[in-house]
Amino acid sequence: MPGLRGQAAHTITDADTAIALRSGEVPTLATPRLVALLEEATVSALDGCLGKEETSVGMRIHIDHLAPSAPGSLVDAEVVLEAVEGRRLTFAGTAWVDDDVVARATVVRVVVETDRFLNRVTGGND
Repeated sequence: MPGLRGQAAHTITDADTAIALRSGEVPTLATPRLVALLEEATVSALDGCLGKEETSVGMRIHIDHLAPSAPGSLVDAEVVLEAVEGRRLTFAGTAWVDDDVVARATVVRVVVETDRFLNRVTGGND
């Protein structure tokens, strides 16, 4: 499974800015929106790779948001699965606008049994 790749892309709108997401005071791509794009790429990488009763959930993300991006720009993200430790999956991610790298990240997801995980949310019994 290591080496799996996933991609995601998004054209930045005013709704994706730090001002709109209340994570800052500038009209540029908000870090939380960038995190969501990188996580979307991890889900894409895993498409069709997990068991029928399984899903993955986000556990940890370390991101270096390196440069601002304006509304109207297309931001691309790519992740590569670097390590599998039991149920824990570690991805290296990069996001860029045109040829400029705007972020580098490490994203950790955990494979879980979907029903069991949802039961924990609703207070059901395993």
